[in-house]
Amino acid sequence: MERTKYHNMGSSDQSKGLPQPPLELPHDETRNVIELPKPQEVTVGEVSLRKAIEERRSVRGYSDAPLTIDELSWLLWSTQGVREVAGRNATLRNVPSAGARHAFETYVLVNRVEGLKPGIYRFLAMEHNLVEVEMGEAMAERVSNACLGQRFIITSAATFIWTAVSYRMAWRYQERGYRYMHIDIGHVCQNLYLSAEAIGGGVCAIGAFNDDELNGLLGIDGEDQFSIYVATVGKK
Repeated sequence: MERTKYHNMGSSDQSKGLPQPPLELPHDETRNVIELPKPQEVTVGEVSLRKAIEERRSVRGYSDAPLTIDELSWLLWSTQGVREVAGRNATLRNVPSAGARHAFETYVLVNRVEGLKPGIYRFLAMEHNLVEVEMGEAMAERVSNACLGQRFIITSAATFIWTAVSYRMAWRYQERGYRYMHIDIGHVCQNLYLSAEAIGGGVCAIGAFNDDELNGLLGIDGEDQFSIYVATVGKK
């Protein structure tokens, strides 16, 4: 915390005129890309804000019912959907972020989603698509093990795994950006909790995981990009 105080900051790369990092990481062009239903075409249940807030609970027990691909599209849109690209410098999304830096990439472990094979995907927020990362039913067990054996990951319909791309935030805020990333991811996960209420779903946030093991499953280095938060979701 001491090292992230303002009096320990120097000149940011932004102030030095260095180019900002891309708004989204590139993906392997050889991997299969799945087009998600467009947000404006997805219909979900009506739930009042008061009801969503008051009935929100952390849910670890899920029914066997799958999510529809429309419902997954809704959850991804609610948590990291891009409403607008402001010039070439920032994305405006459905959650707040310090300086509109939006430092996160979203990975989804799919167990039961209609029309999708089990495995890990990455959300391409700019196009509102998914790209395959590591496929197979065995991925649920591996993610569960990386999360210290929490078995409800295996019984969830899907598990969201958010990673932080550190330079996307540090380009503007340097070390202070580490604070902002942890604040911002709370906004993202809370939107998952609330948006799940509209589809009869429940969510459980997970902060307990073996960083190196989970990063390895996603094929990321743990330094420039690292796992920051996990949350399961399924039908109540």
